[in-house]
Order: sequence, then structure tokens, then C-alpha cells
Amino acid sequence: MTAQPTHRSIVRDGIAVGIATGAYGISFGAISVAAGLSVLQTCALSALVFTGASQFALVGVVAAGGAPLSGAVTALLLGSRNTLYGLRLAPQLAWTGWRRVAAAHLVIDESTAMSVTRETRAAARLGFLSTGLAVFAFWNLATLGGALAGESLGDPRSYGLDAAVGGAFLALLWPRLRDRHNQLAAVLAVGLALTLVPVTAAGVPVLAAGLVALAVGVATRKDPDPTEIPDRDDLPSGGEHR
Repeated sequence: MTAQPTHRSIVRDGIAVGIATGAYGISFGAISVAAGLSVLQTCALSALVFTGASQFALVGVVAAGGAPLSGAVTALLLGSRNTLYGLRLAPQLAWTGWRRVAAAHLVIDESTAMSVTRETRAAARLGFLSTGLAVFAFWNLATLGGALAGESLGDPRSYGLDAAVGGAFLALLWPRLRDRHNQLAAVLAVGLALTLVPVTAAGVPVLAAGLVALAVGVATRKDPDPTEIPDRDDLPSGGEHR
């Protein structure tokens, strides 16, 4: 197989992932506007934060009447996993300087998964960029569309959009619940969150649930998680210059 068809297939797969993932941006846009954010604020979140779980968590806290700071802390906690992805990707992609800084904004679940499985550094870089840029473009376009549509609907409670945050968040987490450690974390986190709902401010139960999940992750860090992406270090360069 020649190099060109291989590159073409990597880009094609990246765009396909971008379209499928970006479609969820419609939900985020509508839900964010329903939570009280403006169209501009909603689009700014997708462009600057650009990590779905964190964005849904932030608007969920705001929709429940919680303080924006509490929502931001919760979003930051959930987004911290991208830092671990970055540590794993750094030796594989081997970018330095401004390229590494620019690439950091595209470190998400999808771009990581589409690069760590490649056999050469050139293919890993192409998988990362094609997927990351495709998701970024389609996610932001879909966010704008969802926000404009949500704004035109009027009172979101009439359509049930005020209850959509939980459903969207569950959809993001569901694929990870195949592992028993993740199931344990979910049960403990839900139990603690439900206990805190009647006695704490909005946003605190979500933050506490995130801390429970973090604690379980630390306690079981030596055990493999089949839902995690594989670890592949020291890829051959495939003729690429750093």
C-alpha cells in the first residue's frame, strides 16, 4: 500500500469522527442557551474550552442555579484528564515550541484515540490533526446552530430542555461504564451527590461526585481499564522531521 492512500484514509476517518462528534454540539448549544447563557457566551465556551464533558458540566451547574465559579471548578476537574492525554501524546507527536502550544488545544478524547494507535510519528500527527481540527470545526458550527435554534424556541422548560443536561452527560459517560471500577465510581458518586443535593448549594454535589471518581481512579490506578485508549510510546518517525 502506498503512502498516499494511507494518508487519505487517516484524514477520511478523522473527518468522519469530527462529523459524528460535532453533531453533539447542537445539543450543547441548545442546552446552554436554555441554561441562561447568550449565543455569544455559548459559542465562546465551545471555541475556548472545547471539551464536551466540561462544557455540559458547567452549563448544568448554571442551569441548576449554582454559582458560575462552582461550575467552572467542576468543568476544570473534568477537563483535567486532557492533561494526562497530553503527557501521553507529547513523546509520540514530538512537537516543540508554538506547535506544541497550538496542539494542546486539540487534545481531546477523539484526537488522542485517533493518534496513539498509529505505527509511525507521521501517521500519529496526521491522525491527531485531522481528527482534532474536524471535531473543532464541526463542534463549533453545531454549537452555533443549536444556540440559535434554542434561542428561537422561547421558554426551554416547555420543551424539556432544562432536563436535557443530565441526559447528555449520561450519554457521554455511558461507554465508560463497562469496567467494574468505573461502575463502582459511578455508584459512589451518585450516592454522594444525591445525599448532598438537599443540604448544599447547586454545583457542590457535582463537584463532590467528581472528587469521588478521582479518588477511585487514584486507588485503582494500577489496574487496567479496558475503556481507556492504549498506550503507545516511542513511535518511529516515519521520515518526519521534528
